[in-house]
Amino acid sequence: MLIVRSPVRISFGGGGTDLPAYYQQYGGVVLSAAINKYFYTILGTRTDQSIQIISSDLRICEGWRDFAALEIKNSGLEIPVAVLKDLNREIYVDLFLASEIPPGTGLGSSASVCVNVLKTLTSYLHQPLSKQALAERAFHVARNVLGRHVGKQDEYAAAFGGLNFFEFPPGGDVRIQAINADPSVMNELQNSLMLFFTGSAHHSWNILAEQEQSTERGSGKPVEALHEIKELAFRMRDAMQRGDLIGFASMMNESWLAKKRVSSRISNSRIDALYEIAIRSGALGGKITGAGGGGFLLLFCEPQRQERVRQMLAAEGLKEMQFNFDFQGAQVLVNDPFIDNDEHSASRWTFVPMASKA
Repeated sequence: MLIVRSPVRISFGGGGTDLPAYYQQYGGVVLSAAINKYFYTILGTRTDQSIQIISSDLRICEGWRDFAALEIKNSGLEIPVAVLKDLNREIYVDLFLASEIPPGTGLGSSASVCVNVLKTLTSYLHQPLSKQALAERAFHVARNVLGRHVGKQDEYAAAFGGLNFFEFPPGGDVRIQAINADPSVMNELQNSLMLFFTGSAHHSWNILAEQEQSTERGSGKPVEALHEIKELAFRMRDAMQRGDLIGFASMMNESWLAKKRVSSRISNSRIDALYEIAIRSGALGGKITGAGGGGFLLLFCEPQRQERVRQMLAAEGLKEMQFNFDFQGAQVLVNDPFIDNDEHSASRWTFVPMASKA
């Protein structure tokens, strides 16, 4: 039996510049942090030449009698099926999928699912991938196998964990810079961030498709806004490294205002009203997570002002989600051959028989 988990993420700046339509022309950057809300995959072996996938979040259970019968489209389980098909190895397993957060909330959950299932299956097949190879393969599945309009940041955050500055150069390898700020700064940053669920969950692929179309045209306000978002991400990284968190928060606010100029669908009157309430109540900056349109409201607010913000947003029906940073990324939690007598599990273990006494 294998149990694997991968984190979701919050992004502070640069979102949208990690889409191929942008970074292949101009180069993109994203400043983000993985958080301790996880997606889990539990794998058990089967001996009846069939495959079963159960999603507790979607409340879907599907089975296939043989590997050739796997279908990607309209299964409700497109991501794990796409990973299985892309690996192109006949394996017969049970996959149980579960998440600590609802899907479509702007925290990169779809990418976390893909990274997680891919790490589970490659570990099971004794074909482990490096973190960068894991992120790239997961992005390939989402972008090329499933044909979704996605950027690269989510797969990298799920694979690597931690607080990172990712650079996506045109046609080149992604560069990963771990942010190694002073521990007191990291602690202050952690204590100053708040997440509130707006009550609206949706997939952002249509928003991202629209953004890519406007970017491919190569001019106009959306592209100018993305240039500004990228520049602010560099400045946010620098502010964080030197411990200027008040300046960092101010730039979060600037970046959010620029992000709203990329597409009219990124925000709406409800989100704008909630954000304004948070700022008036003491928050110094923030944004909607993900591509926009709903999900979680991420805020930077000094601890002494947080209770006021919490009360005002609770009056609007918003629930706060507590979190910490995750620094491990996708990882195998359990790899135990004794649970279901699976020869594929625990490949790292070596059993040496004891010599008999003379």
